[in-house]
Amino acid sequence: MRFTLGLVALVALVACAPAVPDSGAGVGFEDYGTYEREKAAREAALAQGALPPPDAVSTEPLNATGQAMSAGADDAAAIAADARAALDAAAANSGEVPLQASPSNPPPAVENAAGISEENNFDAVGAERSIEEDAARIANNRAQYQVVQPQAIGSRPNDVGPNIVEYALSSKHAVGTPVYRRMGLSASSKFERNCAQYPSADQAQLDFLRRGGPEKDRQGLDPDGDGYACGWDPRPYRNAVRG
Repeated sequence: MRFTLGLVALVALVACAPAVPDSGAGVGFEDYGTYEREKAAREAALAQGALPPPDAVSTEPLNATGQAMSAGADDAAAIAADARAALDAAAANSGEVPLQASPSNPPPAVENAAGISEENNFDAVGAERSIEEDAARIANNRAQYQVVQPQAIGSRPNDVGPNIVEYALSSKHAVGTPVYRRMGLSASSKFERNCAQYPSADQAQLDFLRRGGPEKDRQGLDPDGDGYACGWDPRPYRNAVRG
Protein backbone atom coordinates (compact mmCIF):
# COMPACT_ATOMS: atom_id res chain seq x y z
CA MET A 1 0.00 0.00 0.00
CA ARG A 2 2.80 2.38 0.89
CA PHE A 3 4.60 1.58 -2.37
CA THR A 4 1.45 2.37 -4.38
CA LEU A 5 1.00 5.78 -2.70
CA GLY A 6 4.67 6.67 -3.34
CA LEU A 7 4.39 5.79 -7.01
CA VAL A 8 1.28 7.94 -7.39
CA ALA A 9 3.05 10.93 -5.77
CA LEU A 10 6.06 10.56 -8.08
CA VAL A 11 3.81 10.52 -11.15
CA ALA A 12 2.12 13.72 -9.92
CA LEU A 13 5.43 15.53 -9.50
CA VAL A 14 6.57 14.57 -12.99
CA ALA A 15 3.33 15.88 -14.44
CA CYS A 16 3.81 19.29 -12.74
CA ALA A 17 7.49 19.77 -13.88
CA PRO A 18 8.10 22.14 -16.86
CA ALA A 19 8.72 20.57 -20.22
CA VAL A 20 12.36 20.21 -21.28
CA PRO A 21 12.96 21.58 -24.79
CA ASP A 22 13.96 19.14 -27.48
CA SER A 23 17.74 19.14 -27.72
CA GLY A 24 17.50 18.02 -31.33
CA ALA A 25 15.73 21.20 -32.44
CA GLY A 26 17.82 23.92 -34.16
CA VAL A 27 18.67 27.12 -32.37
CA GLY A 28 15.83 29.59 -32.88
CA PHE A 29 13.39 26.98 -34.18
CA GLU A 30 10.52 25.21 -32.43
CA ASP A 31 11.53 21.75 -33.65
CA TYR A 32 14.00 19.99 -35.90
CA GLY A 33 11.54 19.79 -38.73
CA THR A 34 11.25 23.57 -38.94
CA TYR A 35 15.04 23.85 -38.99
CA GLU A 36 15.29 21.38 -41.89
CA ARG A 37 12.65 23.26 -43.89
CA GLU A 38 14.43 26.62 -43.39
CA LYS A 39 17.77 25.08 -44.36
CA ALA A 40 16.32 23.60 -47.56
CA ALA A 41 14.73 26.95 -48.48
CA ARG A 42 18.05 28.80 -47.98
CA GLU A 43 20.00 26.32 -50.12
CA ALA A 44 17.38 26.59 -52.87
CA ALA A 45 17.68 30.37 -52.86
CA LEU A 46 21.46 30.16 -53.18
CA ALA A 47 21.20 27.65 -56.03
CA GLN A 48 18.79 29.97 -57.93
CA GLY A 49 21.42 32.73 -58.34
CA ALA A 50 21.37 34.77 -55.16
CA LEU A 51 25.17 35.12 -55.57
CA PRO A 52 26.69 36.60 -58.77
CA PRO A 53 28.13 34.07 -61.22
CA PRO A 54 31.95 33.79 -61.42
CA ASP A 55 32.12 35.73 -64.71
CA ALA A 56 30.22 38.70 -63.23
CA VAL A 57 33.47 40.11 -61.74
CA SER A 58 35.52 41.94 -64.38
CA THR A 59 39.02 40.67 -64.99
CA GLU A 60 40.00 43.74 -66.99
CA PRO A 61 43.29 45.23 -65.63
CA LEU A 62 43.34 48.70 -64.11
CA ASN A 63 45.96 51.39 -64.54
CA ALA A 64 47.65 53.41 -61.79
CA THR A 65 44.73 55.82 -61.53
CA GLY A 66 42.14 53.02 -61.18
CA GLN A 67 40.75 53.33 -64.71
CA ALA A 68 40.05 50.20 -66.75
CA MET A 69 42.41 49.67 -69.69
CA SER A 70 41.17 48.73 -73.15
CA ALA A 71 40.31 45.06 -73.61
CA GLY A 72 42.41 44.70 -76.76
CA ALA A 73 45.69 45.94 -75.25
CA ASP A 74 48.42 43.65 -74.10
CA ASP A 75 47.96 43.53 -70.32
CA ALA A 76 51.61 43.25 -69.31
CA ALA A 77 52.80 45.91 -71.77
CA ALA A 78 50.00 48.28 -70.84
CA ILE A 79 50.68 47.93 -67.11
CA ALA A 80 54.42 48.50 -67.65
CA ALA A 81 53.77 51.58 -69.79
CA ASP A 82 51.36 52.98 -67.24
CA ALA A 83 53.86 52.40 -64.41
CA ARG A 84 56.56 54.15 -66.45
CA ALA A 85 54.28 57.15 -66.98
CA ALA A 86 53.60 57.36 -63.22
CA LEU A 87 57.34 57.22 -62.44
CA ASP A 88 58.10 59.91 -65.02
CA ALA A 89 55.43 62.15 -63.50
CA ALA A 90 56.92 61.66 -60.02
CA ALA A 91 60.40 62.47 -61.33
CA ALA A 92 59.12 65.63 -62.99
CA ASN A 93 57.59 66.79 -59.71
CA SER A 94 60.56 65.95 -57.47
CA GLY A 95 63.38 66.65 -59.91
CA GLU A 96 65.01 63.28 -59.17
CA VAL A 97 65.18 60.25 -61.44
CA PRO A 98 63.38 57.33 -59.72
CA LEU A 99 65.40 54.20 -59.03
CA GLN A 100 64.09 51.12 -60.81
CA ALA A 101 63.95 48.19 -58.39
CA SER A 102 65.50 45.15 -59.98
CA PRO A 103 67.67 42.26 -58.76
CA SER A 104 70.08 43.03 -61.59
CA ASN A 105 70.82 46.54 -60.33
CA PRO A 106 74.44 46.99 -59.24
CA PRO A 107 75.01 47.86 -55.57
CA PRO A 108 75.41 51.58 -54.87
CA ALA A 109 78.96 52.82 -54.57
CA VAL A 110 80.04 53.63 -51.01
CA GLU A 111 82.02 56.86 -51.01
CA ASN A 112 83.61 58.63 -48.11
CA ALA A 113 81.99 61.99 -47.37
CA ALA A 114 84.16 64.98 -48.16
CA GLY A 115 85.95 66.31 -45.13
CA ILE A 116 85.61 63.13 -43.04
CA SER A 117 89.00 61.96 -41.80
CA GLU A 118 90.14 58.41 -42.48
CA GLU A 119 92.95 58.50 -39.95
CA ASN A 120 91.75 55.24 -38.41
CA ASN A 121 92.09 53.51 -41.77
CA PHE A 122 95.82 52.71 -41.95
CA ASP A 123 95.72 51.69 -45.60
CA ALA A 124 94.01 54.93 -46.59
CA VAL A 125 96.37 57.07 -44.52
CA GLY A 126 99.42 55.26 -45.85
CA ALA A 127 98.27 55.90 -49.41
CA GLU A 128 97.69 59.60 -48.75
CA ARG A 129 100.97 60.60 -47.06
CA SER A 130 104.07 59.23 -45.46
CA ILE A 131 105.51 59.61 -41.96
CA GLU A 132 107.97 62.19 -43.26
CA GLU A 133 105.14 64.24 -44.72
CA ASP A 134 103.30 64.15 -41.40
CA ALA A 135 106.42 65.37 -39.60
CA ALA A 136 106.81 68.24 -42.07
CA ARG A 137 103.17 69.22 -41.61
CA ILE A 138 103.51 69.28 -37.83
CA ALA A 139 106.64 71.41 -38.07
CA ASN A 140 104.84 73.84 -40.37
CA ASN A 141 101.93 74.17 -37.96
CA ARG A 142 104.29 74.85 -35.07
CA ALA A 143 106.09 77.54 -37.07
CA GLN A 144 102.80 79.34 -37.69
CA TYR A 145 101.68 79.15 -34.06
CA GLN A 146 101.62 82.54 -32.38
CA VAL A 147 101.09 83.48 -28.74
CA VAL A 148 99.19 86.73 -28.28
CA GLN A 149 100.40 88.57 -25.22
CA PRO A 150 97.79 90.34 -23.08
CA GLN A 151 97.81 94.11 -23.20
CA ALA A 152 96.65 96.64 -20.65
CA ILE A 153 93.37 98.32 -21.50
CA GLY A 154 94.44 101.58 -19.93
CA SER A 155 93.18 103.55 -17.00
CA ARG A 156 89.80 105.23 -16.85
CA PRO A 157 89.84 109.03 -17.17
CA ASN A 158 88.89 110.95 -14.06
CA ASP A 159 86.62 113.47 -15.75
CA VAL A 160 83.81 111.19 -16.89
CA GLY A 161 81.77 111.33 -13.71
CA PRO A 162 80.80 108.67 -11.19
CA ASN A 163 81.09 104.95 -11.83
CA ILE A 164 78.15 102.82 -10.73
CA VAL A 165 80.31 99.66 -10.76
CA GLU A 166 82.77 101.17 -8.30
CA TYR A 167 79.85 102.42 -6.20
CA ALA A 168 78.24 98.97 -6.17
CA LEU A 169 81.48 97.37 -4.98
CA SER A 170 82.22 100.04 -2.38
CA SER A 171 78.75 99.94 -0.80
CA LYS A 172 78.18 96.95 1.49
CA HIS A 173 74.62 97.36 2.80
CA ALA A 174 71.60 95.62 1.29
CA VAL A 175 68.87 97.20 -0.81
CA GLY A 176 66.23 98.90 1.35
CA THR A 177 68.52 99.57 4.31
CA PRO A 178 68.09 103.21 5.41
CA VAL A 179 71.53 104.85 5.53
CA TYR A 180 70.94 108.45 4.48
CA ARG A 181 68.41 110.88 5.89
CA ARG A 182 65.56 111.87 3.59
CA MET A 183 62.83 114.47 4.01
CA GLY A 184 59.80 115.23 1.86
CA LEU A 185 56.00 115.30 2.08
CA SER A 186 55.32 114.09 -1.46
CA ALA A 187 58.16 111.60 -1.66
CA SER A 188 56.11 108.81 -3.28
CA SER A 189 54.62 110.85 -6.12
CA LYS A 190 57.91 112.66 -6.76
CA PHE A 191 59.75 109.33 -6.84
CA GLU A 192 57.43 107.80 -9.43
CA ARG A 193 57.33 110.93 -11.60
CA ASN A 194 61.08 111.52 -11.73
CA CYS A 195 62.14 107.86 -12.03
CA ALA A 196 59.88 107.48 -15.07
CA GLN A 197 62.14 109.89 -16.96
CA TYR A 198 65.07 107.43 -17.07
CA PRO A 199 65.30 104.56 -19.57
CA SER A 200 66.85 102.23 -16.98
CA ALA A 201 67.71 101.98 -13.31
CA ASP A 202 71.42 102.21 -14.17
CA GLN A 203 70.88 105.57 -15.84
CA ALA A 204 68.90 106.78 -12.82
CA GLN A 205 71.63 105.68 -10.41
CA LEU A 206 74.32 107.34 -12.53
CA ASP A 207 72.45 110.64 -12.62
CA PHE A 208 71.67 110.31 -8.91
CA LEU A 209 75.41 110.09 -8.16
CA ARG A 210 76.19 113.00 -10.50
CA ARG A 211 73.75 115.24 -8.62
CA GLY A 212 75.33 114.66 -5.20
CA GLY A 213 74.02 111.24 -4.26
CA PRO A 214 73.87 109.32 -2.15
CA GLU A 215 74.09 112.03 0.51
CA LYS A 216 71.88 114.46 -1.42
CA ASP A 217 68.64 113.60 -3.24
CA ARG A 218 67.03 116.76 -4.60
CA GLN A 219 64.95 114.88 -7.17
CA GLY A 220 63.57 112.31 -4.74
CA LEU A 221 65.02 109.29 -6.55
CA ASP A 222 65.94 107.57 -3.28
CA PRO A 223 63.09 108.16 -0.81
CA ASP A 224 64.03 105.30 1.56
CA GLY A 225 67.63 106.55 1.88
CA ASP A 226 69.43 103.30 1.00
CA GLY A 227 71.60 105.11 -1.55
CA TYR A 228 70.12 103.23 -4.53
CA ALA A 229 67.98 105.31 -6.88
CA CYS A 230 64.78 104.12 -8.61
CA GLY A 231 65.10 100.53 -7.45
CA TRP A 232 68.68 100.11 -8.67
CA ASP A 233 70.30 96.90 -7.39
CA PRO A 234 74.09 96.60 -6.88
CA ARG A 235 74.03 92.81 -6.39
CA PRO A 236 74.65 91.80 -10.04
CA TYR A 237 77.96 93.73 -9.99
CA ARG A 238 78.98 92.25 -6.67
CA ASN A 239 78.14 88.70 -7.81
CA ALA A 240 80.19 89.19 -10.97
CA VAL A 241 83.27 89.99 -8.90
CA ARG A 242 82.73 86.99 -6.62
CA GLY A 243 82.24 84.64 -9.58
